[in-house]
Amino acid sequence: MLLRDDPTYYVAVLRLPRELRPAVHALYGFVRGADDLVDADRGPRDAEGRRAALDGWELELERGVRTGMSEHPVIAALIDAAPRYDLPLDELRTYMRSMRLDCGPVRIQNREELVRYMDGSAAAVGRIMAAILSTAEAAETFARLGVAFQLTNFLRDIREDFRLDRIYLPADARSRFGVADADLARPSASAGLRGLVAAEVDETRRLFADTEAAVAAAIPSARAAMRLARAAYLAILDRIESADYDVLGRRVRLSPRDLARVVLATARPS
Repeated sequence: MLLRDDPTYYVAVLRLPRELRPAVHALYGFVRGADDLVDADRGPRDAEGRRAALDGWELELERGVRTGMSEHPVIAALIDAAPRYDLPLDELRTYMRSMRLDCGPVRIQNREELVRYMDGSAAAVGRIMAAILSTAEAAETFARLGVAFQLTNFLRDIREDFRLDRIYLPADARSRFGVADADLARPSASAGLRGLVAAEVDETRRLFADTEAAVAAAIPSARAAMRLARAAYLAILDRIESADYDVLGRRVRLSPRDLARVVLATARPS
């Protein structure tokens, strides 16, 4: 799942020009709406009910695209923004494909399967954001940034995702490090899990190193917001490292002071 209750989103959006915020909020509202439907604490209790709810949510979007209107305020706002920014709303079909995988137990088997999942859950959203904050030519650059965000979320949320019967760490990688499903239920991370998380943090940092191009490709007035979001997620990786890669002992999160430091550090162009 791409989304969590996270103040970083709100702080970053406040750095965007006022005229861009409604489109970003509309996109966030749609994907957050889908995310809530597959959340066991918020959506239907069973997998069949979650899939049916997702079908209804996607059908409402398709109806809105077809008619140019919707009674649902989130979809109405998204439909209003679409022609203004030439939003590639077909990407949301890819997003919904990944959300349907989240309706039941998730066991990602290998890196290729993880990449396919993230193409919907993260890259698709990045491609739509490129239309708002940059140009269609920057779509894949923004997609890579979305994937870097997603991988950071996966590492941060291993404990919470396991509670929802979801394991996004690929099974073949877990096998190499000797990490069984039961290890994710422990009160603290095993040596094997710490080793796997450390390797994934390194891989995610390498991906982030390639995402400065997304900031450069954004319209100038959006770059401050993107610098902030990027720096905040890198700070989450820092926190994981400082916790000795124990993502089970307690949830890794940025404190208000951490977020304030990020805000100050990215207040001026780097």
